[in-house]
Amino acid sequence: MADTQVGAERRRVLIAEDEALIRLDLAEMLVEEGYDVVGEAGDGETAVRLALDLKPDLVILDIKMPIMDGLAAAERIAAERVAPVVILTAFSQRDLVERARAAGAMAYLVKPFQKSDLVPAIEIALSRYQEVAALEAEVAGLTDRLETRKAVERAKGTLMTTYGMTEPQAFKWIQRTAMDHRMTMREVAERILTETPTEGSEQPKQ
Repeated sequence: MADTQVGAERRRVLIAEDEALIRLDLAEMLVEEGYDVVGEAGDGETAVRLALDLKPDLVILDIKMPIMDGLAAAERIAAERVAPVVILTAFSQRDLVERARAAGAMAYLVKPFQKSDLVPAIEIALSRYQEVAALEAEVAGLTDRLETRKAVERAKGTLMTTYGMTEPQAFKWIQRTAMDHRMTMREVAERILTETPTEGSEQPKQ
């Protein structure tokens, strides 16, 4: 990862974790992977304030923190459209993952985690955040936006299963096809869902 960020702008990351040793390890891993740690917090309230002040590219939040927990902090940060959020959760807190998604988290990491787990979670969060921003730019109404997201998620799954695409590749294909044909992403997604042939076919033509 460090190599891929050479010559490109380094991603700026804010960390919020109330256990100092975990926070230190996390910061060390991020720096080794080529990220800039621009702020650290030990509670959710400080994390929200720093996120609004520093405008990082990514925020990593532990779920269990004093003053304001990670879910509430994620909700505030997501509402302000500051940056994508990755949630840190202990294995026993897996039931909180859906609540984390509802709060606006784009990805999560289960503790204890390795450095090899960190970068994929960050890249997933950044990719999903860009997808949401693109969908929101296309659709103004909340109800339509939710329906569009559902259709696009299902269409991405279809493309991934049928044509072996990765999640980012599937989204980019939908986005590019919509632009090329002057359609909305929802229209493209709905066509994929109704017209996709059987698994193992060649990639669809735009």
